[in-house]
Amino acid sequence: MSIISAIVLFAIVWFMVFFIALPIRLKTQGDVGEIVPGTHAGAPAEHQLKKKAWITTFVAFVLWVGFVAVIVSGKLTVRDLDMFNRMGPATVGETDG
Repeated sequence: MSIISAIVLFAIVWFMVFFIALPIRLKTQGDVGEIVPGTHAGAPAEHQLKKKAWITTFVAFVLWVGFVAVIVSGKLTVRDLDMFNRMGPATVGETDG
């Protein structure tokens, strides 16, 4: 795995975790009862983005290390995920032996 691939994988994992973390413990203006004129009642009153970004970074790093370990070890390949056998049989150069 090249360094660019590792960075792209981390960015993808980070954003996926971030979008999952955004609605957690969200307090909307409707929940608080202080709706600012011109905004929706579902708009966040306290977004806590900095805290969520730090938590996201930690969780994404742990997940990323796991993904990189699986990819670099070679124990799970694309052929293992081919459920419909569309890739055909492996050639001699693609096998371990």
